Amino acid sequence: MNLNRLTELLHSGAVEELELLSLEGGFYILRALTATGPQTLSDSHGQPMRLRSTTELRHLLEGLPTVPCMLVQHVVHDEMCGQRDGPVAPLRVPVGLASQW
Repeated sequence: MNLNRLTELLHSGAVEELELLSLEGGFYILRALTATGPQTLSDSHGQPMRLRSTTELRHLLEGLPTVPCMLVQHVVHDEMCGQRDGPVAPLRVPVGLASQW
């Protein structure tokens, strides 16, 4: 899904939530959760668009309808150390898109 498609989905109300996935290497990938499933934001080459910060995300989505946005980070330390039994859920923190301050 490119930025134009994301814009269409946001304006039509089809996006229930945005997920900003924190990945190893210090970058993020944006995913829109819709009724048909998650859709990853892609660049002009069809590759997942890498964002460097929440500020970059705010600039990218400036002027678009807002929906809830969650920063999602998997807790790798718990998986490596084996401290918990059963599945380990990712950390989910709300991200405000209106302003960085």
